[in-house]
Amino acid sequence: MERTNVVTMKGNPLTLIGPELKVGDKAPDFVVLDKGLAPKGLKDYSGKVKVISVTPSLDTPVCDMQAQWFNDEAVSLPGDVVVLNISMDLPFAIGRFCLAKGVDKVEVLSDHRDASFGSSWGLLIKELRLLCRAVAVVDSEDVIRYIQVVPEATNAPDYDSLMAALRSIL
Repeated sequence: MERTNVVTMKGNPLTLIGPELKVGDKAPDFVVLDKGLAPKGLKDYSGKVKVISVTPSLDTPVCDMQAQWFNDEAVSLPGDVVVLNISMDLPFAIGRFCLAKGVDKVEVLSDHRDASFGSSWGLLIKELRLLCRAVAVVDSEDVIRYIQVVPEATNAPDYDSLMAALRSIL
C-alpha cells in the first residue's frame, strides 16, 4: 500500500509505504536491530508502555535533537516505560552516535535490514528508503494511544501532545 500527500521533506511531497495507523489500533509487530545487531521486536517490550521516536537519520540536526530530547525525558519516566528511537541508520553508526552524544536512556534501534518497522507502521519513505519523522505511545497491551506523523520531515514532533498522551495512561 502506498500513501501520498502525508509528508514532505523540504516541501517536496513523498510517498509512504504501508498502512495508516490510528489511535486504538493494535501496534503492528516488527523486527529491528539493536547496536549489537541483536533482533528486537514488539514482544521484547511486552507489558511495558512504549514511547516510540522515529527519525529519518541521527546524522541530521533535528533527529539528533529529537533523540537527545527523549534521552533527557526518559530519566524521569517510570520503570514500566521504555523509550525506543528507530531509524534506518546502521547499527554501527547508532552505536557511535549514542557514545558521542551520551544517549543511554533510550533504546536506539535500526530498521535498515528489512524495513520491517517502516513498512508495517506505514512510515517508510519510498523515494528515500528512510523513515519519516513520527512519534507514538503504545500502551502495555500494545494498543496505540497516540501517534503523530510529522507532516514536514525537517520539523520536530509535537512533544507536548505526546507527553500529555503518555501521562494520560500512566
